[in-house]
Amino acid sequence: MTSVAGRAGERADERVAGGGLLRRLLIRPELGAVVGMIVVFAFFASQSAVFRSPAGIANWLDPAATLGIMAVAIALLMIGGEFDLSAGVLTGTTGLIVVTLATRYGLDVWSAMLVALVVALAVGFFNGMVVTRTRLPSFIVTLGTFLMLQGVNLGVTKALTGTVQVSGLRRAAGFEEARTVFAGTIQIGGTSFRVAILWWLLVTAVATWVLMRTRAGNWIFAVGGNEQAARAVGVPAARMKIALFMTTAFAAWLVGSILALRYTSVQANIGIGQEFIYIIAAVIGGCLLTGGYGSAIGASIGAVIFGMADKGIVFLGWDADWFTFFLGGMLLLATLANRLVRRYAEEVRR
Repeated sequence: MTSVAGRAGERADERVAGGGLLRRLLIRPELGAVVGMIVVFAFFASQSAVFRSPAGIANWLDPAATLGIMAVAIALLMIGGEFDLSAGVLTGTTGLIVVTLATRYGLDVWSAMLVALVVALAVGFFNGMVVTRTRLPSFIVTLGTFLMLQGVNLGVTKALTGTVQVSGLRRAAGFEEARTVFAGTIQIGGTSFRVAILWWLLVTAVATWVLMRTRAGNWIFAVGGNEQAARAVGVPAARMKIALFMTTAFAAWLVGSILALRYTSVQANIGIGQEFIYIIAAVIGGCLLTGGYGSAIGASIGAVIFGMADKGIVFLGWDADWFTFFLGGMLLLATLANRLVRRYAEEVRR
């Protein structure tokens, strides 16, 4: 497996780097994110007792979970060399489908979720097909999908309800069971934690296993590192990219369903703008914008940093406007750190 990635990309694969344990740790993509996470936690924990309490941890892990599910999927896509700007609005589309079918057309929640999953996978397949067949930049293709979905969400919602919101999911058949599985809580040491955290951990573990232990993971790195070389050694680059777009769509369905079941209503504009947050979390976690480098664990750590900053600023009583300043600073520092780590990794391989 490793020979494919090694032949396919001129850029080195950190997974097969030699050297001692310390050197292998230094070239890991998520190293900068781990350091950032420790610094951010130490800062907020030293300033707020609530932040470091079990209830506080449950509070900032909640936004990290939904963001982390999407960031991991986006990280896989970025490692494969592509972007998906429609991922944020697709979470809203899937949530709207679930609530609309369950409240307006009498479907039980499970059937509505199944229909939403089919639609989401179709959108991912469409994005992947257009990108691979036309060779247009995925930035342009998914931007077009983003605008189309935004229009559909708003137009259909207003046509059906006369407003920009669909509500009433709580009265639908199967709601309580579905909410328990996707949007419930679990008790750990007397503190309530969202079930979404377990979904997030599962998604991260599966993505890490695929990247590090399977042929598909080797192909993702190869396609993102050098697509032409990957094709030359027999990697099914087009199928791999379509699968990655569909993986992102699956994550959007999961997050959209979680949010719909949690709030029982969905706004037509939900998810818009979140696609940039997903990309930022992946970059903070070590993914390069040029593809071929990154990790799922790093993207999850990027989401944790986001969750800690989001809630930590509230716990300290700061103006929420400072959050974007903090996020921008983290993005710049992470990008610089990733660049330095990447150069070091390439030197190790020579």
